Amino acid sequence: MIEINLLPGAGRKSRARGTGRNFSAILSDASASVRDPILIGAIAATAIALLGTAGLFLTQRSRVGALETREQAAVQDSTRYATVIKSRRSAQAQRDSVVRQLNIIRSIDNDRYVWPHILDEVSRALPAYTWLVNVRQTSTPPTAASLEAPADTSKKGGAAASPDTAVRPKGPTLRIIGNTVDIQALTRFIRELEQSPFLQNVQLQGTQGVNVEGQELTQFTLDLDFEPPAASAIRSVPVAISVR
Repeated sequence: MIEINLLPGAGRKSRARGTGRNFSAILSDASASVRDPILIGAIAATAIALLGTAGLFLTQRSRVGALETREQAAVQDSTRYATVIKSRRSAQAQRDSVVRQLNIIRSIDNDRYVWPHILDEVSRALPAYTWLVNVRQTSTPPTAASLEAPADTSKKGGAAASPDTAVRPKGPTLRIIGNTVDIQALTRFIRELEQSPFLQNVQLQGTQGVNVEGQELTQFTLDLDFEPPAASAIRSVPVAISVR
């Protein structure tokens, strides 16, 4: 049986209605899918992950900015402190040099009266009919290096030893060679030298007979050490100079 559609728009409307029904079905399917708890959990987890990532990004960015600021401040402090440390080391080097020079000057000043004291004590103790042939130093004289006080770095700041704490070198060792006509005079001479506050360890090394200008004499050799006396044994006398 053949049907003829006398209304041309009727077919298109029916197709349009069919399309509308299909779209509604799609929406209904989507609504049903949204109600699926697994999908909702996945969407929520994704959202939380995105929020957490954004939060971590912002936090790290803030920390990086703070660290960069601290780095710049540290670089500036390092530059400033490097100049201060360099100046401090230069000052310490100058101080150590001055301390060494002061120690040398103090040692020279303390020892400049050693030989006057030695000769004065030997002359005072020398008995009659006894005279000296030779008086010399047998020990090695101190050098400038031995007079320098080493810096004491065990203390905080590396403070150098002060001139007052510098260790003075040991006094010189002496040898006296002389002649006498009386062996008892030699005994008195040794005893007087031992009683001197400037001399110690007087040792008789030997005696021998010698002929001097036809006379038989006894030649003796003495070894002794210079001893820095106590402060109470030294008497200072002011020097007065009259000026006309």
